[in-house]
Amino acid sequence: MTAPPAWLTVLTTTDSEEKAQELAQGAVEGRLAACAQISAPVTSVYRWQNAIESSQEWQVLFKTAAERYEELEEYLQGAHDYDTPEIIAIPVIRGSARYLGWVTAETAPAAAL
Repeated sequence: MTAPPAWLTVLTTTDSEEKAQELAQGAVEGRLAACAQISAPVTSVYRWQNAIESSQEWQVLFKTAAERYEELEEYLQGAHDYDTPEIIAIPVIRGSARYLGWVTAETAPAAAL
């Protein structure tokens, strides 16, 4: 059996650049993510309430330690204004040891510092 990944990239989207910035800022300030990257608008096509919708959204990628996922998800659920926000965790299988060490250090709970 393989060990679970130690790091994750967590993805969400929102409907404005300002909201994306707020989500990113809050997660990094709270040490729930070491870094959050906001992508330029993307077009999302999806089914919602029995209709096909198309909207412009901003994508936010959070780089975090897997042990912080539950807290990051809780933060996103509370801070997000969507009824059902996209929150997807993608495992980081490999990466630069220095970078992943930085992610680990930056997401350590404040009490552990």
